[in-house]
Amino acid sequence: MTAMLDRPVKARTFAGVSLRRRVANNLATVLVTLSMVLALVPLVWVLYSVIDKGFRMVTSSVWWTHSQAGMTAFVAGGGAYHAIVGTVLQGLVCAAISIPIGVFVAIYLVEYGGGTPLGRLTTFMVDILTGVPSIVAALFIYALWVASLGFPRSGFAVSLALVLLMVPVIVRATEEMLRIIPVDLREASYALGVPKWKTIARIVIPTGLHGIITGILLALARVMGETAPLLILVGYSQAMNFNLFTGFMGSLPGMMYDQTSAGAGANPVPTDRLWGAAVTLVLLVAVINVAAKLVARVFAPKRF
Repeated sequence: MTAMLDRPVKARTFAGVSLRRRVANNLATVLVTLSMVLALVPLVWVLYSVIDKGFRMVTSSVWWTHSQAGMTAFVAGGGAYHAIVGTVLQGLVCAAISIPIGVFVAIYLVEYGGGTPLGRLTTFMVDILTGVPSIVAALFIYALWVASLGFPRSGFAVSLALVLLMVPVIVRATEEMLRIIPVDLREASYALGVPKWKTIARIVIPTGLHGIITGILLALARVMGETAPLLILVGYSQAMNFNLFTGFMGSLPGMMYDQTSAGAGANPVPTDRLWGAAVTLVLLVAVINVAAKLVARVFAPKRF
């Protein structure tokens, strides 16, 4: 027995297994990189096409300071100021309503009621809202806000329809972000005697703030480009309108639709305006993204 223990143990080599693992790892790396390149090609192509065709319009100072009031499809001139203001106002009202609701619902599902009947019902309803087309949300708001309650078609009605589209995206993104935050952080806070609500407000939310803001931005970018609620709930106006509760209102998606109806593609004047509105919408979303990232960086927990 002693002789057997004294024998040196021969190291076994697994050259074949190691080779297969290296091959599999390299193959997976190539496939992932190729998938990323394939995803980037149409994205870069779309951005290049939009910027190339609309860059001339957005570089004009008139584009940012004038509306299309009094302009026709055959006379060049005017700008997108009315559409920019309408899009920003509708987006701000939608965000002001959607962000608190979406974040609070996600907090409830993760921290309080994930396994309760109310939590399961909420999850089910969020799943349904995630797949609702924008035209269905617009028709629902029209039936409720305009037909039943008697309010006029307006930019505020558009914001209400966009809320139905924005809330489920925020809930899903915030919920997933909160779930990946380590439980140890919560337990350490509880061990120090910190109440649960304060743990959520001071530990959980700041830790996941970057991911939460990313979800909010994705939702906002989605709703700012919707056209169906604009067509159903408010008419397009070429003139300025700062009142969200009455009158037609311009918006960038509405402007693109209007220029398409005016002969974009066949007539160079509405074609230039169409591409200019598209570039403006892209720039607006990019500015909002950068501003939100800066806010998230300021309020994120400090690392020592």
